[in-house]
Amino acid sequence: MAQISPTKSKLIETKRSLQLAREGHTLLDKKRNVLIRELMKLIDEAKEVQAKTEVLFAEAYKALIEANLYFGIENVQEVGLGVDEFESLEIRLRSVMGVEVPEIGNLDVRSSLAYGFVRTNSKLDVARQKFSEVLVLTAKLAEVETGVYRLATEIKRTQRRVNALEYVLIPQYEEMVKFIESYLEETERDDFFRMKRLKSRRES
Repeated sequence: MAQISPTKSKLIETKRSLQLAREGHTLLDKKRNVLIRELMKLIDEAKEVQAKTEVLFAEAYKALIEANLYFGIENVQEVGLGVDEFESLEIRLRSVMGVEVPEIGNLDVRSSLAYGFVRTNSKLDVARQKFSEVLVLTAKLAEVETGVYRLATEIKRTQRRVNALEYVLIPQYEEMVKFIESYLEETERDDFFRMKRLKSRRES
């Protein structure tokens, strides 16, 4: 406190800084809570998509094994080379308290068959359809997990700023205000008694 100039102007300035720090703390605390709620929602969604993906993967590989057994692995691989994964993939960004979270839009999985019917049957159709559904869920899972990572990173950064304000900056400003107010009150008392003595001397 030795370097502080205990003046009324400094007191006003410090009180203003303290008020701004408190308002900043309130806003950051609200931001952190919103981000945490969004994070928990995405985590729940990620668990749900992950569970669906695992089930669908199992079904897709089962269908692929049946197709391999029926047609032979080489024939299935040859047919698979002519199947496009998807026609278009759109990635949008939405903002959550300033954090850009990706959203997959218009994942247009090719629904038309890219192979003939001469050497194939429904077993291959089932495998292709299952893996198309897996592709959609995998893209969704990537979207959700990226959102979780970005939100978690911002929550950690925001928490550090909240802690800095709550445990360092705000206490420092409060101590400065208390010190300056105490100094000014003591100075006013000294001035009052000094004036009182002077008045007493003049009257005597």
